[in-house]
Amino acid sequence: MRRCGTNAALVLSTTLALACSGGDTEGDGESQGQPRLPPDIGDMTPTIVLETNLGRIVAELDAGEAPKAVENIVYHVEAGYYDELTFHRVIPGFMIQGGGFRSDMGPRQSERPNVPNEANNGLKNTRGTLAMARTNDPHSASTQFFINLADNAFLDHTAPTPEGWGYTVFGHVVEGMDVVDAIAAVQTGTVGRNEDVPVEAVVIERAYVQEE
Repeated sequence: MRRCGTNAALVLSTTLALACSGGDTEGDGESQGQPRLPPDIGDMTPTIVLETNLGRIVAELDAGEAPKAVENIVYHVEAGYYDELTFHRVIPGFMIQGGGFRSDMGPRQSERPNVPNEANNGLKNTRGTLAMARTNDPHSASTQFFINLADNAFLDHTAPTPEGWGYTVFGHVVEGMDVVDAIAAVQTGTVGRNEDVPVEAVVIERAYVQEE
């Protein structure tokens, strides 16, 4: 397990400083569809499914506590944005991060605006929760997210300051933590300036909203 110091929160933003952007400013030229969203997602508890090459992860999203983050995630899921992207960063005992890079580590860019930080919603970065990745700017989250492998209290909101905003929790895994743990156990290496990259790509083959 990697020991996390006082700057541990920054680990979520050091992958080419693009943890919240889904890629670089040029993007990869892929156009996304226009999904239909419900008129008031805040009244819903959407469930998303991530079909990966290592198994299926099902997560329930908390639109009541993190409406902006959930609407953003559901939008991109419905648009097919996450299909064929990877969990590009894996740190055992900490988290697995995905939603911005293909298996060749080429970035995918979203044209949607960044999402305001909602980490003051009372939800905690405990094992199995999903949270928005971002850069040092507290309000820079876009498409990338991570799944906590442990209780990471140092990522929680403590104050509305650059150092204290924390990372927005917007859901939790309800099925497939064994898959999450299998991803956490893969061999990793360095690709260019990117550390903790799985040697064999962990691909989100398909992401979709589960019908009730």
